Amino acid sequence: MASQRKNKIKIKIVPRYLFIAMIVICLVLLIVSYRFSDSLGPVKSVAGNVITPMQVGINRIGSFFTSKLDYLKKVDDLIAKNKELTDKLNEVSYENKLLLQGKYELDNFRKLYNLDQTYADYPKVAARVISKDTNNWYSKFKIDKGSDDGIKPGMNVMAGNGLVGIITKTGKNYADVRSIIDDSSNVRGMFLDNSETCTVKGNLKLLDEGHIEVTDIKKGSSIQDGYEVVTSYTSQKYHPGILIGYVSGIKVDPSNMTESGYLTPAVDFSKLDMVLIITREKEELY
Repeated sequence: MASQRKNKIKIKIVPRYLFIAMIVICLVLLIVSYRFSDSLGPVKSVAGNVITPMQVGINRIGSFFTSKLDYLKKVDDLIAKNKELTDKLNEVSYENKLLLQGKYELDNFRKLYNLDQTYADYPKVAARVISKDTNNWYSKFKIDKGSDDGIKPGMNVMAGNGLVGIITKTGKNYADVRSIIDDSSNVRGMFLDNSETCTVKGNLKLLDEGHIEVTDIKKGSSIQDGYEVVTSYTSQKYHPGILIGYVSGIKVDPSNMTESGYLTPAVDFSKLDMVLIITREKEELY
């Protein structure tokens, strides 16, 4: 039992006494070093030879880690700076897109305004294109105005510099448009230069080459490339005088009675965003 009690005895060192003892030892070593500095010279030399290389090594290691820490800090700073610049670039890019979109909208409104002024005699309302057929051209598409806005089938549609097509169907808040480029479209036209009549036919295959058909031209009409074709007074569906396009490549038909050629539309049918609808059908005006 006594041996077990001895094993359980633990030595407790009071931190305060240990601190005092270390101070005393340091003082003693300082006094001895000062008092016997000549006698301790060889010891100091040996210690210096041993400790100095260790200090050099420690300094090198310290310098290495310090340089690495500086490098890592610089990398972190560069990453933070790059993120800041990237965020600013994204912000500027977004603002630039908004400006471009605003400019695009302004250009569209300016074109519609100019078109409205060109055909000031016709009452009109603007609409936005909301969908189109799956082909590359706006041969048939929908707009965001319908019967609730007073839109009716048979109303003429314009954009760009002239005629787009005609309303074929309406819903409460939408309407379907068939363009003059559609294969089923036929528009009665006339040449401004000599008032000769013709028929403008839609042809999506020819449109890949930039034009559609113009037929039923009176032989010997002396039509030249670049003549303007507008909607004719004899048209049953279209108001007169709306620019359709420009003629080219006129030649005599195999029947030797009429002539035909190509027509380059006045409207870019590869992209349509906004249109104008003449809000009265032709028979309401004439």
